[in-house]
Amino acid sequence: AFLIAKNLRSNVRELEGALNKVVAYARFHGRGISLEVAKDALKDLLHAHNRQLSIEHIQKTVADYYKIKVADMHSKKRTRVIARPRQVAMWLAKELTPMSLPAIGEAFGGRDHTTVLHACRTIAELRLGDPQLNHDVHVLTQVLRG
Repeated sequence: AFLIAKNLRSNVRELEGALNKVVAYARFHGRGISLEVAKDALKDLLHAHNRQLSIEHIQKTVADYYKIKVADMHSKKRTRVIARPRQVAMWLAKELTPMSLPAIGEAFGGRDHTTVLHACRTIAELRLGDPQLNHDVHVLTQVLRG
């Protein structure tokens, strides 16, 4: 159970599915449930999870790119020099992770999901008319995807 909870954090449905997969795998192979059986049963899920980006990594990458502090991603400051990179990071988190809008908002200083939605819509709209922002988002996406 600890292996599942530690590595799969997105939602209850995913946790329950992983647990069911371990139980079914153990029964099918006639083995008891152990850490080894759980790792065997979940190797595809664990591998996919390890490749996923974390919001913290996105925040650090965006903060470094725009030369602001990671703490500014969580702050209540609304100056454009801080708010715009924060919005970019929220947009990237929505596009590159399976996290829900409320979970993304929580990672950005406890913001509401509607704030994340507004940030995503704002960045999507601004990218159409701002070549520099579009370039920045493209570069950050490439850096984050590796």
